[in-house]
Amino acid sequence: MTQARESAGGTATPEPGAVESARKAFRRLLLRARLRQGRSRVRAAFWPVIQASLASGVAYGIAHYLFGHPYPFFAPVSVWICLGFSLDRQVRKVGELAIGVAVGVGLGDLIVHFIGSGWWQVAVVLATSALVARFIDRGALLATQAGVQAIVIVGLPATQTGGPGGRLVDALVGGAIALLVATLTPGDPRRRPRALGDEGTTELAETLELLARGFRSGDVDDLDAALVRGRASEPALEEWQATATSAQELSRVSPVGRKHRAELGVIERQALLVDRAMRSVRVLARRARPVAGVDHDLLPVAAIVDRFAAGTRVLAEAIGAGRDPVTAREILAGTAAAADPRTVGAGDWQVQSLVMLLRSPIVDMLEAAGMSPQDARAALHEL
Repeated sequence: MTQARESAGGTATPEPGAVESARKAFRRLLLRARLRQGRSRVRAAFWPVIQASLASGVAYGIAHYLFGHPYPFFAPVSVWICLGFSLDRQVRKVGELAIGVAVGVGLGDLIVHFIGSGWWQVAVVLATSALVARFIDRGALLATQAGVQAIVIVGLPATQTGGPGGRLVDALVGGAIALLVATLTPGDPRRRPRALGDEGTTELAETLELLARGFRSGDVDDLDAALVRGRASEPALEEWQATATSAQELSRVSPVGRKHRAELGVIERQALLVDRAMRSVRVLARRARPVAGVDHDLLPVAAIVDRFAAGTRVLAEAIGAGRDPVTAREILAGTAAAADPRTVGAGDWQVQSLVMLLRSPIVDMLEAAGMSPQDARAALHEL
């Protein structure tokens, strides 16, 4: 428990050293969460970055040695823009980017060759490139890249990349290499959402474990640590939601993704449910502070939260592996049955209120584990 001293008015106030120690502990917790999430992003991006980097070098070599361009700037630029650092490379998306770069570079090169560079030339080349791109295809990426590359062309001297027309050749070489890589290494659109789902759901499980420890010890510092951990998980959960939504949208136009559309829809819904459950758990951690350390029996609540955390960990593994989370459903259904405020905390309304707050995230996680909303609510005892 945090040490305290009696103030002149007789109320307990934290010792300055204890407050500073708590702040340092919270900062360390946040730092560890950031480092863990950063390592996860590096692992996911490692091979895509290596592939894109090697492909960029190959494009540069082809433009330099085969076409004789001294500084083929746009060949590696085109590859990197098209491939980036994600393994979920949709051929259509890569093609959009490649065409956008080529259109911007080609039109920019042509217009600058005749009217030169300057502020009004930027406006002309940008408008022309964007409108031509919109005519070619409805993809927003195509128009965006066409405009960006056209602007770069206006400001980049032609002598650096082989003269007029040379930059278009470089962009076409880069686009062709990127399309070849995307075709030969088709990505599974479920891979990244699954990995992020495992990570995000594990964040919830670990937050619940900290919360259970706080209930057992009655230490508000443990409850505060759970709250900090829950807040630190926001970037991971947001990335999961954004990635799942993007994969679901791409599945509508991708031949590879179309057959996985149903699973991608499930993952997208799981991301929303886990985020909602995390928000409810943070509320529970805040509401538990006034109850902890007073004459309340929180051990039964800690047992329920421990069981909740165990079921959430099993669900995280199932999401990451793409399996039916039947075991997680069973554990979470048992947790829902145990979360009955009429028996847990009977006679202590403050403990009962904590059990009530647990019921909502348990239902969310039952739905994330594959239960229908009706069955998930039915798993709870009626009040």
